[in-house]
Amino acid sequence: MAVAVEALLTPDILRPARYLGNELGAIHKPWENTTVRWILTYPEVYEVGASNLGHIILYSILNAQPRQLCDRAYLPAPDLALKLKTTQTPLFAVESRRSLTEFDILGFSLSYELGATNILEMLDLAGIPLTWRERTNQSYPLIFAGGQTATSNPEPYADFFDFIALGDGEELLPEIGLILEEGKVAKLSREELLLDLAQIPGVYVPQFYDMAEDGSVYPNRLDVPARILRRVADPMPAYSIGLVPYVETVHDRLTIEIRRGCTRGCRFCQPGMLTRPARDVEPEQVIDAIEQGMRATGYNEFSLLSLSCSDYLALPAVGMEIKNRLKDENITLTLPSQRVDRFDENIANIIGGTRQGGITFAPEAGTQRMRDIVNKGLTNAELLRGVKTAVEQGWDKIKLYFMIGLPGETDVDVLGIVETMRWLRQECSKQGRRRLDFNVTISNFTPKPHTPFQWHSVSTTEFKRKQTLLKAAFQGLRGVKINFTDVRISAMEDFVGRGDRRLSSVVRRAWELGAGMDAWWESLDQAFSAWTRAIDESGLTWKYRKVENGEWNVFEQGKDDEGQSKSHSSLDDALPWDHIDTGIDKQWLKDDLQRALEAAIVPDCSFEGCSHCGVCGVDFGHNVVVPPLPIPQFAGHFQPNQQRSQRLRVRLGKVGEMALISHLDLMRLFDRAVRRASLPVTFTGGFHPAPRIVSANALPLGTTSSGEIVDFDLTETIDPKVFWEKLAAKLPSEIPIYSVESVEVSAPAATQLLEKAEYQITVDFTKAASLAQWQEWIDTIKAKEEIWFEQTTKSGKVRSINLRDRLFDLAAIEVNELQAVFRYIGSCRNDGTLLRSDHVLYLLEQASQQELRMLQTHRSHLILSGD
Repeated sequence: MAVAVEALLTPDILRPARYLGNELGAIHKPWENTTVRWILTYPEVYEVGASNLGHIILYSILNAQPRQLCDRAYLPAPDLALKLKTTQTPLFAVESRRSLTEFDILGFSLSYELGATNILEMLDLAGIPLTWRERTNQSYPLIFAGGQTATSNPEPYADFFDFIALGDGEELLPEIGLILEEGKVAKLSREELLLDLAQIPGVYVPQFYDMAEDGSVYPNRLDVPARILRRVADPMPAYSIGLVPYVETVHDRLTIEIRRGCTRGCRFCQPGMLTRPARDVEPEQVIDAIEQGMRATGYNEFSLLSLSCSDYLALPAVGMEIKNRLKDENITLTLPSQRVDRFDENIANIIGGTRQGGITFAPEAGTQRMRDIVNKGLTNAELLRGVKTAVEQGWDKIKLYFMIGLPGETDVDVLGIVETMRWLRQECSKQGRRRLDFNVTISNFTPKPHTPFQWHSVSTTEFKRKQTLLKAAFQGLRGVKINFTDVRISAMEDFVGRGDRRLSSVVRRAWELGAGMDAWWESLDQAFSAWTRAIDESGLTWKYRKVENGEWNVFEQGKDDEGQSKSHSSLDDALPWDHIDTGIDKQWLKDDLQRALEAAIVPDCSFEGCSHCGVCGVDFGHNVVVPPLPIPQFAGHFQPNQQRSQRLRVRLGKVGEMALISHLDLMRLFDRAVRRASLPVTFTGGFHPAPRIVSANALPLGTTSSGEIVDFDLTETIDPKVFWEKLAAKLPSEIPIYSVESVEVSAPAATQLLEKAEYQITVDFTKAASLAQWQEWIDTIKAKEEIWFEQTTKSGKVRSINLRDRLFDLAAIEVNELQAVFRYIGSCRNDGTLLRSDHVLYLLEQASQQELRMLQTHRSHLILSGD
């Protein structure tokens, strides 16, 4: 029997706040005032999905459309998923708490090959049939997918989706919304609606296409296009300023896209091929979006996003301008992707500072020959110069990415990774400097569709051999930590990523056998077993064996009967993704593969001559490159203002669903609220300066309160009433402020003065008892001098504590049938001398000789010394 969503979101599940839908920036449009209702999801746990930039941008764009609303859903963690299943409650949207079946259209982002099992899990939890053939009923929402993997090769997932959105969605999704609105008004059938959608460039409707024996795809009706165009849109930085989650996410910062597309031409890189042409954002737009975004969100960190940030030639100027403008606010800039050959002192200045993060470069290969084969465009001299610059600018930990299994690779190339690391350590570790450490990740190359290496065949057997070779060679090399990608994951990615429609049944069966997000990372053996069994049952074991053993290598040309070289006919075979028009000419990919065989470099067409890949034109546009700009003078790194001119003691509450926000998340919320309100908070010193915001005591998760105390130290004096008004305006309504008073800066903080706390607890019980009876039992408790309780410490030790010493007052306030409300005052000191609500429950159980259950805990007052 389904239950209300609120009944499932309790403190007994991990991080319940991620399902509340009450974040800063969450949009709650009236359901009845809209015609088309979307739900978007990134099919991962909330911490991953809510920080995905594409998810945030599309959510903002759709909610900006008239007569349309967009809600969100995420893959529930195993604990909530179990609750949903046992109560038969369907998966819900976080803002409206409505079942997913109530919406018109449900979109999933499919960003990696193995992510489809998470999508099937979500559909199952929502009570939605998994395939389009099972969803002929008009009552089900349209199910679609977008994202890089969906655009690259949608065929392994074709059975699950009503349509696929190919390419950029910023302009495509609003067009889809208009068709849906018109279709609802006209009362079109599901098939009629999909046929209308199929006329939109960028919309691929699998049911209107069939698969040939060779895996290729062709239309089964005349009124749909034979090839479906990938959509291209310019970046829209303004829509990046959106959700600010209350829980910490994997990318807990503001992210602004500065460049879309990459024309470097790395032959292994699918995103670089699928996002052409390159489109730079005007520097003024970037600067305005960052400045406005940081003020609006309260983040203390922002990231500039691009496939290769260093190719945004205005980066040094833009980064320095923002660094200087926000110099006094302890703001950190991160660059997730940068080329080592463009890393210099200017970039080091804008990403360095008091909270200097890690730095990552990707040489990709250990020898110059292999870097030329993959068209990396990086020399040993450039690699050394970039790493040396990072070391000279203060970095003592550098992360490097390499790949093995690339076409044409020999053992000499593999061992070149070790030689490169030995050489870098020797050249960069100078006497008198701090120790330099490298964190090296070595991944297994998996060929991707729409790249010159899409015809190459890898061998997991060879991966294992090369990993063993590297592990032995790295023995004894100090200061280098090595991480290897699991070969089994790479094999699955390759098998699924280049498959045809026959793999839909494999994906579904793997999900049924337990493959999924939680299985991949917590029990890889179980997940791999599920995939291999699904492959065996499908009869495609022969196809998987090609991945295990390697079918053929494009660098190993065969010989004909006369001993002459011959090329493999596979280059001319139809491919399952040939019907996807990415703009890149297939013949150009073949030609570029031939250039790889010759280790020939193709220059970056954003800065040099056209490479004639076929993208530029009417359908996809042309490269847009912003030239370098004058770099402002560096104003210096942030220096924390430690001046303590005033301390304000704020008494506030934590009520409603904010009780499900953890203490650490609450303190992060205060930091961001203070930033948004532009209040002059004092910072601590040290390597990681933090705002001087100190809570008197951490409130247990799930406990409401009207008696919290937080001290704010300020660099300048401000009227307490003004502070109250500014802070209250930036806090959620369920964190009300009751008073603000000024106290001596030199006086002890509230956390030092704290002695007691007053609580109200609501309990239920099994045997009826009157108010008088409860008071008698309470008097019995008060009459005792000792009531011992065994408590287990965090270290696992059991110690006995006298609860009676910690109890100062206890009274029954209200008794109603089998429920009662009690008030108590107990010890609440930050040295660990606490009387918790479960302690009081134990006292009441011992006195009444019956089992009690806690229904609600409310902290009404924190009592300081001298109060």
